[in-house]
Amino acid sequence: MRLLVVHQNFPGQFGHLVSAWSQRPGWDVRALGRDTAPGLAGFERLVRYRLLRGPGPQQHHYLRQMETATLHGQATARAMLEMRRSGFVPDVILAHPGWGETLYAKDVFPDARLVHFCEWYYQADGADLGFDPEFPLSFDDRARIRTWNALHTLNLTNCDAAVTPTRWQWSRHPEVFRPKIAVQHEGIATHALGPDPQAPLTTPSGVTLRVGDPVVTYVARNLEPYRGFHIFMRALEQLQKINPRCHALIVGGNDVSYGRRPRDAANWRERMLREVKLDAARTHFLGRVPYAQYLKVLQISAAHVYLTYPFVLSWSLLEAMACGAPIVASDTAPVREVVTDGHSASLVGFFNSDALSRRISQMLTDPSRQERQRCAAIADVQAYAQKHGVAGYDWLLASADICMRPMVSKTELIGETV
Repeated sequence: MRLLVVHQNFPGQFGHLVSAWSQRPGWDVRALGRDTAPGLAGFERLVRYRLLRGPGPQQHHYLRQMETATLHGQATARAMLEMRRSGFVPDVILAHPGWGETLYAKDVFPDARLVHFCEWYYQADGADLGFDPEFPLSFDDRARIRTWNALHTLNLTNCDAAVTPTRWQWSRHPEVFRPKIAVQHEGIATHALGPDPQAPLTTPSGVTLRVGDPVVTYVARNLEPYRGFHIFMRALEQLQKINPRCHALIVGGNDVSYGRRPRDAANWRERMLREVKLDAARTHFLGRVPYAQYLKVLQISAAHVYLTYPFVLSWSLLEAMACGAPIVASDTAPVREVVTDGHSASLVGFFNSDALSRRISQMLTDPSRQERQRCAAIADVQAYAQKHGVAGYDWLLASADICMRPMVSKTELIGETV
């Protein structure tokens, strides 16, 4: 098997998959990523591409994403042409095409099976956009979103097969394309994750917290409304009044991954700290932390809060489940696809900060509930183990017909011996 894996920020979602494939006898695995990609430890066959320029300053703002995608497509096509000249012709290309890297892949390698990772297809109604009444959509927003989807439609047209991690994400794509999209999560390292009763964590202010302490945790790549940061902060203000002993560990950067920056502040952390009054001695902003420290945050959590718009599912929810963190989450898609209210998590309405604070308080003060949900979450998350991800992607790389493989439900996977 000659396999080319393409991701702007390689390895992205594909790290453990590439590690597994590159160790197989007879497999020649190469990768293509931008010059800023972090790379993968122990994998030396990453080719980096570089953009010759950015989008033009006078470009219509509806078309900036498409011009950027074209520039990425050209840059990766040049790199692919050089691979072909050096003698490497892949049997399969697996790519995250969201930045345009594979727009011209079939022009370079017409016989390669092109498999796209379809993370999201934007719609102005029924999902993330327009979900939050604090941030209504304008007509200009709606028109821009419709134009943005030109890239995603091209990607779906160009590929031979596609994959998306959840049924919810699958359902957001146009019906005409769904038969070629398989539902297969790439998997997380459940075999390497789990509770640690001895895990301590010392905050930058010198407070040491341990398993059994009333610790509420919140994690996001960046602290922003898409992941419910504004709702969490409002709930935390109320929670600190209800529970004078609880501490909050907040992990995440101050940039924006999705949506927009606040108009009246440098970032959403600053904006929300103006709105709410918190006890600074019990509120610990950790920023972005090393992976080992991130796991300790999850392991000492007595109530882990995961909030999201109806959008892409975060790995952090699954990793929190695997670490045994009792989950309090928003009752939104695709959260409902992964956890069950009252069994493996406690679900609350996304916008109800009062109910959220009460539910967190109940979790913090009820060790038996913590233990029940911890055990249920650890069992249920095995459906998303890496071994299932590798097996599913193996089938995807080799299969000629997506329709031949039925989508496997969560309950079916949970019932497997793992």
